[in-house]
Amino acid sequence: MPAAPAASAPVRVLPLDAGRAETARALRVDPAQVAWAGDIAWNVQRALADAGCEPMAVLLGETVVGFYRLDPGASLVSRERLPAATLALRAFALDRRWQGLGLGGRALAACCRDLASRGRARLLGLNVHRANLAALRLYRGADFVDSGELVWGGRAGPQSLLLRAIGPAAGA
Repeated sequence: MPAAPAASAPVRVLPLDAGRAETARALRVDPAQVAWAGDIAWNVQRALADAGCEPMAVLLGETVVGFYRLDPGASLVSRERLPAATLALRAFALDRRWQGLGLGGRALAACCRDLASRGRARLLGLNVHRANLAALRLYRGADFVDSGELVWGGRAGPQSLLLRAIGPAAGA
C-alpha cells in the first residue's frame, strides 16, 4: 500500500470515475456528522445513478480524501429564484482521517477553480444546517455568503442557503 500523502500535498478535484468511485465509497465521516453529511457511500451511489449530476472526487496528491456532487438547478437548494447558471453543491464531505488539517477550504477552492476554468457556473449554492457550526465556518471561510434564506424540511432540519460567486471577479 502506498504511503499516505502529506497534508501539504496539492488538493485537486476530478470527476469520479469507476476506480475512484470504489475508493470514495469507503470514505467515512465522523459518526457525529452523519446526521448532517449523510453516508458517503450512499451519496456516491446516488450520484452515480443520477445522470443529471456530476459526482466529483477530492484528491490530496493521488489519494481520494473526499467527495461531493454538483447538480444543475438551484431549486435543489433554494425556494427562491436564482440565476440559471447556478449549480448546487451537495454531499460535500471529507473522510474523517483527513478532517481538521485545512483540507476542506482547499477542496472548496479547488472546486471553484475547476468550475471557473470550465465556465460551468456563475453561482454555487449549498444548504448547511444552522447548528453545524464547523461547516458554517468552513463555507464562510471559502467565500460563501449567507443569503438569509432558510430552507425547511428534510431530516436535517432548518438549513441556511449559502451562495458563492464563481469566476475571475470572485477570485476563484
